[in-house]
Amino acid sequence: MSFEIHVNEQQFDAAPRPGQCLRTYLRERGWFGVKKGCDAGDCGACTVHVDGKPVHSCLYPAVRAAGRSVTTVEGLATDGELHPVQQKFLDAQGFQCGFCTAGYLMTTAALDDDQLTDLPRAFKGNLCRCTGYRAIEDAVRGVKNVEEPCAGAAVGRNLPAPAGPDVVTGRARYTFDIEVPGLLHMKLLRSPHAHARITAVDTAAALRVPGVRLVLTHHDAPERHYSSARHEHPTEDPDDTRLLDSTVRYVGQRVAAVVADSEAAAEEGCRRLEVTYEVLPAVLDPEEAMLPGAPVVHAKDARTARISRPQDNVVGEVHGEIGSVAAGFAEADVVYEETFRTQRVQHASLETHGAVAWFEETEEGTERIVVRSSTQTPFLTRRALCALFDLPMEKVRVLAGRVGGGFGGKQEMIVEDIVVLAAMRLKQPVKLEYTRAEQFFGATTRHPFTVRVKAGARKDGTLSAIELRVVSNTGAYGNHGPAVMFHSVGESMAVYRAPHKKADGYSVYTHAVPAGAFRGYGLGQVVFAMESVMDELARLLGMDPLTFRERNIIGPGEAMVGPGGEEEDLHIASYGLDQCLGIVRTAQREPAEAAPRGWLVGEGTALSMIATGPPGGHIADARIGLKPDGTYDLAVGTAEFGNGTTTVHRQIAAGELGTTVDLISVRQSDTDVVKHDTGAFGSTGTVVAGKATLRASQALAKRITGFAAAHLGAGREDCRLVEGAVEHRGGRVPLKELYAASKAAGQDLVADGHFGGTPRSVAFNAQWFRLAVDPGTGEIRVLRSVHAADAGKVMNPMQCRGQVEGGIAQALGATLFENVRLDGRGKVTTAAFRQYRLPQYADIPRTEVHFMETSDAIGPLGAKSMSESPFNPVAPAFANALRDATGIRFTELPLTRDRVWLALDRRK
Repeated sequence: MSFEIHVNEQQFDAAPRPGQCLRTYLRERGWFGVKKGCDAGDCGACTVHVDGKPVHSCLYPAVRAAGRSVTTVEGLATDGELHPVQQKFLDAQGFQCGFCTAGYLMTTAALDDDQLTDLPRAFKGNLCRCTGYRAIEDAVRGVKNVEEPCAGAAVGRNLPAPAGPDVVTGRARYTFDIEVPGLLHMKLLRSPHAHARITAVDTAAALRVPGVRLVLTHHDAPERHYSSARHEHPTEDPDDTRLLDSTVRYVGQRVAAVVADSEAAAEEGCRRLEVTYEVLPAVLDPEEAMLPGAPVVHAKDARTARISRPQDNVVGEVHGEIGSVAAGFAEADVVYEETFRTQRVQHASLETHGAVAWFEETEEGTERIVVRSSTQTPFLTRRALCALFDLPMEKVRVLAGRVGGGFGGKQEMIVEDIVVLAAMRLKQPVKLEYTRAEQFFGATTRHPFTVRVKAGARKDGTLSAIELRVVSNTGAYGNHGPAVMFHSVGESMAVYRAPHKKADGYSVYTHAVPAGAFRGYGLGQVVFAMESVMDELARLLGMDPLTFRERNIIGPGEAMVGPGGEEEDLHIASYGLDQCLGIVRTAQREPAEAAPRGWLVGEGTALSMIATGPPGGHIADARIGLKPDGTYDLAVGTAEFGNGTTTVHRQIAAGELGTTVDLISVRQSDTDVVKHDTGAFGSTGTVVAGKATLRASQALAKRITGFAAAHLGAGREDCRLVEGAVEHRGGRVPLKELYAASKAAGQDLVADGHFGGTPRSVAFNAQWFRLAVDPGTGEIRVLRSVHAADAGKVMNPMQCRGQVEGGIAQALGATLFENVRLDGRGKVTTAAFRQYRLPQYADIPRTEVHFMETSDAIGPLGAKSMSESPFNPVAPAFANALRDATGIRFTELPLTRDRVWLALDRRK
């Protein structure tokens, strides 16, 4: 039977494979705007039109499209003109990473007038992890947020993301949006046991599957141990990971890899593998893991593996005391002590982990391996691959396309290592793309924390002592474990004055899915506990909680003292925390929206402080040069995944070079383009990489005006860079002419910039909620949400507001319902969006975002970081408002409706 389908007015006759969905059929034919986000019809990223009606193409059998007309995002525009919906999303910048945008465009384009009046219902089949949904609503409603560029006045304006036109038309290329000839596909066999020794692997049946090319087991893996975590200094993490191990330590750990001509053949090969296990005792609770006689997760040498106490399953620990907390509690008039618990949370970036590796010939005629990965750290990943496989740096190139969300989860090397091993074995291109389920049990999560806080205060409302005991469950591997635990007890304590402080922290191995880097890097967990306790202390004293905070927070120029004392390179280089609390005070005094009759109403506040970069150095190099046409080429190492750094870097450069952002092209996230870049994590895209761009741009401006002066016989002080030219007293000379003259003179108008990430400043945030609670059902309704952010000089208010809103939305998900659940055997039971419950459009209230008037003495042009920090005060502010409404202190996240109802019912 013949098959015919029309896609974007093009005819295709190739019949789909049995069981093939429309999404893969379209992508195999180059329609890469159709995205893979969930495999289950939950996220909407794959939405297309079939005969004008929107469908989730991951669920739609390709064979059903026979004789029909299919439209993807690439086909929305007509005669070179954007569809009105595409233009609206461009004008509003209704996206961040953009991975979900094609799905939203296709859904919106099919809405009628009635559906447009009920967007929560209209978008129930679409998810966005980045924006917090307000920008998407703006796009649908026709709100224009972007400004037009003008020469030399770029910083501080709402200039659009350079990738915008490509995002809304489906031309933006994410990790797998490329065609690689001869591509092979990898699938992984994973452990069904939380702890077991592999005694035998029979690969014979798998190798007999037609199309299977290779099976990899622990016998094929290098013996070297390493960490999947990526840091500038690898010694920050324990060397406890082997590429494929003969011992598995959690349900979902990779056991073997099968490489085949197709995914189906690779999957069948995995099913045919016969693995014999010796099942070993397992421990899932971190407190139990530290007890004598508990199963040891990693029986390794403490010194060589950099594990604090392997025999006790303690991968890292911190113990510090300033003053004497015993004396501080003796001085106190009131003391409050409570234990708080936070859960596992998945990053849930819509683009899953994955990489593709192939070989290419260099200009010198040698061969090297190229790895294209969904990563936040291409340079650190290259370094780790070279160390693992004993390869020289020039033999490995790592690059990232546009990355579909990160949130810290892609500060790991969990796919690139095994893909490179297979590619080197076969000398053919190999691809590994995680399924959505694998993201839950084969990637990483946020660290679950147990935090006991004891704090005392005097009658005058001043703190006398703070004591913390923190236990972090790092899971089966210690990637990021010690660093997250160290960070968690730092700024969370240092933001408050108290003469006596003590902290004991433990990062503990268990036989559970590994935790890793996550937005906030441990601060969110401890801030939840600390800010809850500050509210309780205020109540014990009969004080307003906001007044209590104002009395105890550090001020400008004061020492930031954590349990280990002061950090030498950390400074309050600008201070806006008082302004943040002033915004909250104003919100409290304003008229309130009425709650439904009989509902309980409360309000709550929380604050947080965060360093504007990680300790120990974070390196960024940038290079910018003049091109023959008089425009500029900017090369940076940092990746773009919705963090907005590409836009900000162009704004910084344009301001220094007196030009417009559209005349600056950016090459990025590729180990070929600059010397080094630690990576896009720790909120460093602006404050570290942006500073490198600033220095490079300033150096190039001097170089151009200096060359122009020599070329014209004029004084340098008489030459000024403007758009497309250098002006001088005698007129103006076009940059094209200067470029040609520099080449003739044997000079390059190129400059480099570098920043090492130190010294560092701090940023501040405050969140306030007014809530209403239905005592009969436990339903919670947000009546008002206000967020105050001290981001220094805000480079792009539109983008920064989006970062704040996205952080709040992600934090609300973690506060209200997100929870990676494990059963008694350590198996993840929430390995799909519909089981895990991501926030949808209808779940997220609109937040009023306020930026403080500060300018930082360290950050580039006065800027500070603001991508991680908005997350941190949300859960405690919500819990404090819930406490105010109900009189109940909730100490465990998430604050699910049933948990709230049960607590209210028990109180009755």
